[in-house]
Amino acid sequence: MSNPFEDPEAGYLVLVNDEAQHSLWPAFAEVPAGWTVALAQTDRAACLEYINQNWTDMRPKSLVEAMAGSGADAA
Repeated sequence: MSNPFEDPEAGYLVLVNDEAQHSLWPAFAEVPAGWTVALAQTDRAACLEYINQNWTDMRPKSLVEAMAGSGADAA
């Protein structure tokens, strides 16, 4: 069986969690608890483009907020 995350012919979703982290997800698989669909089923390339455009800060949301609250540079 091939890796379901690397099949260019399969349908995918983009998921996002409470920490604003994004994930490429095979459309056939159940969405795990704690994740919501940010981009409905489409092709792999469109999902990766969405992730690249929308997940520009790899830090978890809680860390960004903590750094902002401490006066540290959040950039």
